Amino acid sequence: MSQILPPGVTPERFAAALAGFAAIVGDEHVQTSEEVLAAHQDEFHIGDPGRHTPSAVVRPDGVDEVRAIVRLASELRVPLWTVSTGRNLGYGASAPRVRGCVVLELSRMNRILEVNEKLGYVLVEPGVRFFDLYDHLQREGIALWASVPGLGWGSVTGNALERGLGSTPYGDHSGNICGMEVVLADGDLLRTGMGALRDPKSWQLYKGGYGPSPEGMFLQSNFGVVTKLGMWLMPRPECFRVCDVKFEHEDDLERMVEVMRPLRLDGTIDGQALAANALRAAQNLSHRDEWFERGAGFPEERMPEAMRRFDVGWWNVRFGIYGREELVEIRHRIAQEAFGAVPGARFSSVLYPGDVTDDALNPVHRLQAGIPNLDALKIIDWPGAPGRGAHIGFSPIAPLDGSEAQRQSRMVRDRAAEYGFEYNGSFFFAPRYLSHVYMIAFDRDDWDEAQRAQELVEVLVRDGAGEGYGEYRAHVDFMDLIAEQYDFNDGAMGRFNARIKRALDPQGILSPGKQGIWPAVAPWSPSANGSPAPERALER
Repeated sequence: MSQILPPGVTPERFAAALAGFAAIVGDEHVQTSEEVLAAHQDEFHIGDPGRHTPSAVVRPDGVDEVRAIVRLASELRVPLWTVSTGRNLGYGASAPRVRGCVVLELSRMNRILEVNEKLGYVLVEPGVRFFDLYDHLQREGIALWASVPGLGWGSVTGNALERGLGSTPYGDHSGNICGMEVVLADGDLLRTGMGALRDPKSWQLYKGGYGPSPEGMFLQSNFGVVTKLGMWLMPRPECFRVCDVKFEHEDDLERMVEVMRPLRLDGTIDGQALAANALRAAQNLSHRDEWFERGAGFPEERMPEAMRRFDVGWWNVRFGIYGREELVEIRHRIAQEAFGAVPGARFSSVLYPGDVTDDALNPVHRLQAGIPNLDALKIIDWPGAPGRGAHIGFSPIAPLDGSEAQRQSRMVRDRAAEYGFEYNGSFFFAPRYLSHVYMIAFDRDDWDEAQRAQELVEVLVRDGAGEGYGEYRAHVDFMDLIAEQYDFNDGAMGRFNARIKRALDPQGILSPGKQGIWPAVAPWSPSANGSPAPERALER
């Protein structure tokens, strides 16, 4: 493989950058080998993975090294693509938006800096994974829980910054951020909220600080590099119940949502609820070839067979209820009666003590107990040879309203069938909205199938926006397309983001193109070649 260079960067300037990075972090932590660069492509790529190949990977070990790297990159005009651990599967993993960016990987910064059991928070560096945090809390006997997403190998910081979700009452991960340390594009160092004081007592306790609150600017953005993150953790409950409700019919989705909404709004159900259809169970426990030929979509007449085989409903919802036992039991009874009013619904639950260990827990209830795992990876064996499957996400938001949920579900289901894919729908229930996660599973070795997966995502993004449904998260290939859909007042939000980018990062060094935010003038900017957005089409 010939040397890959960042756009507009000469070999001499690139060599100077690599030498400078090595002087900061050590030679062994600046890597340009084919093996390392290939590992930082999108593992679930659609088309040619080389479209997102970096030119190098640099791994700092602390905030001072990050500051020095960013200063040097700005001086030499070398673009960086920041990742925490790079495990963002289905959304691009650690692959940069622009081919040739240097990946600034923060996985060596993996220290848990503080855990405050009394006040319920943690301060971490971006390389701390959910597995690391869970193991630390268990090992030290700290009576706090972290909420975890579907895959526990990812970064606590990275997931929160991407608005990831979990299943406990603290499952809104970005909503539980309190206090950031951020390196700006000129190497300056910012601490948000009460961290702006020299010696704060309440950095991880009070989000507001004094004046404007900038924390939200660093969610899903390229305005800075987050090097420390405060997160609120949940006090370990006295006990909790994990409840499962199975619904027999596709149309029960509307009734399920209508029952769930008042229970979430008034706090009867305090844990994040997750609903999934029977196909999600089939994908975790069987292989596509057992059910239908590729390109055909799951045959609807076989859905009852799948439901019997895996003992699931057409729709299935799982949620936890947490706290003191007498309160848990009251709220459990209310929820059981509410769902019991739906004809054919089957309600079951398990009561666990708050200090339950992994081996005493039903494995399917780990997320509700804040225990990280990798069970969600089973989906990659559904469409192809073991380990050769892939998935890409479509994640629109809808109101927590039964008719809207049914409408959005049918929109996605019908489009999926049109392109030869099954609909494995799932929904996270926040108190006022639904996060609809549709993971399109495809065989990465099948060119036609990968192309259809890309086309399906593009059509769904436009369909959703046309119905008023915006996506909250994006694969690197679709960041521009999704940003274009936010078009109120001829794209006022995009213009606003561009102004902030110009002010904070005039060279456009930090993660160019992330969430569709580009520098005004740079060799890697769309304006450099006169195009409105980088090419999204597949390349052979």
